[in-house]
Order: sequence, then structure tokens, then C-alpha cells
Amino acid sequence: GSLGCTEFFTALYQGGIMEHKPEFNMDGKDEDLFFLSNGHISPVFYSVLARSGYFPVDELNTFRLIDSRLQGHPTTHEGLPGIRVASGSLGQGMSVALGAAQAKKLNKDNHLVFSLHGDGELQEGQNWEAIMYAAGNKVDNIISTVDLNGQQIDGSTETVLPMGNLKAKFEAFGWDVMEIENGNDMQQVIDGLTEAKSRTGKGKPVCILMTTMMGNGVDFMMHTHAWHGKAPDDEQLEKALSQNPETLGDY
Repeated sequence: GSLGCTEFFTALYQGGIMEHKPEFNMDGKDEDLFFLSNGHISPVFYSVLARSGYFPVDELNTFRLIDSRLQGHPTTHEGLPGIRVASGSLGQGMSVALGAAQAKKLNKDNHLVFSLHGDGELQEGQNWEAIMYAAGNKVDNIISTVDLNGQQIDGSTETVLPMGNLKAKFEAFGWDVMEIENGNDMQQVIDGLTEAKSRTGKGKPVCILMTTMMGNGVDFMMHTHAWHGKAPDDEQLEKALSQNPETLGDY
């Protein structure tokens, strides 16, 4: 899942989309905020946070170790800069993001709230209560992106629980909906997020339906749900890295 959302996170934090401060403060005043709802893609989130100055890149080596601040799902009690909500239970991120968005309105803070959600995660009913609430209360300073990779932990979303036409559903609930056809194309992601920002402040919450490929860039991880929650062994890791040439020199 992390490989499918790499372009999104990079565009958001390093592509000039989000106004954010590496000098992290949980109050989040006078800056844009981001909430990760599908917390199992924490590896890419941690990676981009570290490379955006929130904490040392070397700390990435502690991922999921005992006493590490980098747990499998992000949590707040470790005090890791950049993490605003624990996201272990799926389906809750929309509610949290909406609360933050409304707080900004009450505080006369004109900055935006961004959130990211898995497509399988939308099978949780709490999402739809929040989606209905957002439109009903004209929370128009939020941009919620859905990662449409068609896979979840037990198989394809179509096999586990088909969700039908998500665009029609969000529109029926009163949202302004746009689509990014290829969420693994950096320019499309930047252009899509930029367009979404231009649609805020007009009385409707904004939804981006972003089609991605789970395991993008690694041939044996693509087109399958099998790598949703497991790590490659040393041989598989070497093969995966050979398909993604190193550019930063920090791993």
C-alpha cells in the first residue's frame, strides 16, 4: 500500500501543496493539517515525514522495533513529530479530520485539512455518517482523498464487498468529487491536488478519488493483495530494490 501512495505523500509534503511546519505542534494553528486514516501504510508516511525534516532519517531504521516511535500503525503517545492521530482502527480518520476542519473554521484559521483513506476502509459505516455530516454542515475546508487500489487485506474490494459507484455515492452525499486517473503519476497527483485546493471554500467538502496500483514499481507485489501486511525477505527485498533505483543515498 505504501508503494501505491508514494507520489501522493511526496506531492503533499514536498510538492508545494500543503503549508506545513516541521517545527511540529499538535495545536496545528496557522498551517494545513494531514490525517492518515488507513494507518497500515505508515512506512511511506514515516519516510516522507523524515525526509521533510520532521525527525532524523536514521530513525527510520527503528520501524516496528520495541520502544520505537515508529509503530506499524502511527500513534501519538510516542510523540513522533508529524503524527496527529492514532489510526489503528480503520474508518475513523474522516471523523477526526472533520473535527479539525471545523475547529479551524471556529478559530478563523483559513488553512486546509487533508486526509487519506483506503477504498476498503469505506466499508466501515462511520465513514458515511461523517461524509453526510460534512456536507450537511458545509465543511468546505477539507480535501479527503480515497486511495482506489481495489485491494484489501482479504482480497479485492470487489470480492470482499463491492462498493459500487463511489463517485455517485459521494456526490449523492453532497460532496464536490474529482478524480485522479493515475495516482502513480507525479504530475497528475500535483495537478489534481492543486485543482482540489481551488475548489475549497465554496460550500462543499472536496473528495478526490485517486486510482493507484498497490505495490507499484515492484512486479511481484502488483495486482495482488498478498503484500497488504507482510514484509519481503532478504532475497525479495533485493529484487524489489533493483526495480527501484536508489536516488537519495540514505538507505
